[in-house]
Amino acid sequence: MNAFVFPGQGSQFPGMGKNLYQGSEKARALMERANEILGFRITDIMFDGSDEDLRATRVTQPAIFIHSTVLALCTPELPSPDMVGGHSLGEFSALAASGAISFEDGLRLVKIRAEQMQACCEKVPGTMAAILGLPDATVEEICAGISAPGKVVVPANYNCDGQIVISGEKEAVLEACEALKAAGAKRALPLAVGGAFHSPLMEPARAGLAKAIEATEVKAPGCPVYQNVTAEAEADPVRIKDNLLRQLTSPVRWTLSVRNMLAAGATAFTELGPGTVLQGLAKRIAAAEGKEIIVNSIA
Repeated sequence: MNAFVFPGQGSQFPGMGKNLYQGSEKARALMERANEILGFRITDIMFDGSDEDLRATRVTQPAIFIHSTVLALCTPELPSPDMVGGHSLGEFSALAASGAISFEDGLRLVKIRAEQMQACCEKVPGTMAAILGLPDATVEEICAGISAPGKVVVPANYNCDGQIVISGEKEAVLEACEALKAAGAKRALPLAVGGAFHSPLMEPARAGLAKAIEATEVKAPGCPVYQNVTAEAEADPVRIKDNLLRQLTSPVRWTLSVRNMLAAGATAFTELGPGTVLQGLAKRIAAAEGKEIIVNSIA
C-alpha cells in the first residue's frame, strides 16, 4: 500500500518548484493561480529568492504547500495513494492531495495560518530545539518541570524514537536544553526558526484561523488522512476541521502517525515536496517496528 507524506516548514530551498513550473503546463497554471490568490509573485521568490527570502513565515508556508501539492496533482506517473499524512504544514497538502480540500482553498488557509503565526512570533519571541537520544517521557517530564506562566516550553514534534523537537519562549527552551543535556541527551540543538510553533504561544492565532477553517468546504477524503493531533486516520470533515485548528497549539505526533500507517498496511512511503527528511524518519520508525519499507521522494 502506498502512503504519501508531505513535509513542513524548514524543508524549503532556493529554486524549489522551478523545474515543475517549466515542465508542466498544468503545474504552471496552478502556480500562476497561487500568485493571484496570494497577491504577489511567490514563484519569483521560490525560483530566484535567497535562503533569507524563503525563511519568512508568510513566504515559507505557502511556498512549501504550493510545491508539495502541485507535485501531487501534476505528476502523472504517481500511483493513487492508499493513505496520506503531512508533517505540520504538510497536513494541508495531504488534505488537498486526498481531495478533502481544493488547491485554492488549501492555499487560502495556509496564507491565513502563516500570517496569524507570524503575528504570534512578533508578539512573543519564541524558538524551538531538537533533542536527540532521550525517551519521550524524559523530555516531557523535564519540560513540564521548567514550564510555567511566562516561561513556556513543551514537546512540539515527536519525529521518531529518540528525536523530539521542543518549543517555547527562548529562555525556557535554552534552560530545557541544558537540563536535557544533563539528563543524557546526545544533542540539544536550537533551530533557526521564527517562533514557538505547536506551543501555547500560538494561541492568539486561533481566532483568525478558526474563522477561515469554518468557512472552508471540507469533503470526505478519497483515502484516509492521518492528522497530526490524533495520529489516527480521519475521514469525517467535522473532525478534520477541528484537528486542523487544534494543530496550532498541539504537538505533531509523527512517530505514532507513521506507526499507524504501517499497521494499516503501508509498505511504500513517497515524500512529495522539498527535502527528504520524512522518508528518513519513516525508515527509522519502520525499522524499530521490525518492518521493511520502500521509500522515495519527488521534488
